Amino acid sequence: MLYREAGDFKTSYEADSQTFPIRFDRIGFWVIMAIAFGVIPFMINDYWANAIFVPFLIYAIAAIGLNILTGYCGQVSLGTGGFMAVGAYACYKLMTSFPDVSIIIHVILAGGITAVVGAAFGLPSLRIKGFYLAVATLAAQFFLIWLFNKVPWFYNYSASGQISAPERFVGGFAVTGANTAAPAKYLICLVFLTVCALIARNLTRGTIGRSWMAIRDMDIAAEIIGVNPLKAKLTAFAVSSFFIGIAGALFFAVYLGAVEVGEAFGIQKSFLVLFMVIIGGLGSIFGSFAGAAFLVLLPVALKVIGVDLLGWPTDLVAHLQLVIVGALIMFFLIKEPHGLAQLWRLTKEKLRLWPFPY
Repeated sequence: MLYREAGDFKTSYEADSQTFPIRFDRIGFWVIMAIAFGVIPFMINDYWANAIFVPFLIYAIAAIGLNILTGYCGQVSLGTGGFMAVGAYACYKLMTSFPDVSIIIHVILAGGITAVVGAAFGLPSLRIKGFYLAVATLAAQFFLIWLFNKVPWFYNYSASGQISAPERFVGGFAVTGANTAAPAKYLICLVFLTVCALIARNLTRGTIGRSWMAIRDMDIAAEIIGVNPLKAKLTAFAVSSFFIGIAGALFFAVYLGAVEVGEAFGIQKSFLVLFMVIIGGLGSIFGSFAGAAFLVLLPVALKVIGVDLLGWPTDLVAHLQLVIVGALIMFFLIKEPHGLAQLWRLTKEKLRLWPFPY
């Protein structure tokens, strides 16, 4: 078997602590990156971009953000949809106010604005936790949706209440507006996801990430050994909201192009991202990818099998999707709380010991 550590020696601390310590994993990672950047953009069409790739990339960013807060820091949040709305509306106001600035700068600034808002709504976490914190973030969800609905300034006094992304270009290719090309939309989302995943991976493996995990495991003991709970919790809310704000900005500007806040960023969006984190695996960057991929591919697979092949009614397939997701959530919460990421880790351990798996 190729999946072995024999002969793969480590001669430095950096080599021993790298993300992919096994050579086979490193080769696989670079092969995936080469396919993602060098093959898929030349083969993708509008259907694959809009149905699978672009939503997967955007939801993966949002899942990474929520996983930092819930999986690594242990702070439950049900306000993901509202924070995505902050990123979307911040991006819209920046795009309309500063039309000559690059859309990339707008998306990053939208993430920064969302980080400030998320840190502000994270202040109650200093006094409450668990169910009560979940209710507080749920209140933030409803408040933000109400705010964007009732204050016309946020949607530039449009009669319809919708916001529409103006056409913007990156490298000569339209990435927002009516004339966007599938490869351009895919590549800009892929670049943002790659950078966000690298940042999240390094943060969670560093001092900040260790303070988050100390607060998650036992906040009183963490404070006794010197971890500042104020700094740890607020940085977790800020970093998490930054990624979620970027996801919201991309969801509005690149993916949909025009949104109405109640339909696009309602409470169902918060639960969808939370389900991605639960199914994929709490406290795992890979789990965020796995959960996002699963819940993006599930409706597509059910449509192909149920509607196209078996001829089932569309509403029956939609209800079947809810049943499957609910059953999987119960299964993972009871049998495997660390989700698909833990199953993948166990599979790799068995491969490393094959033909003598434990």
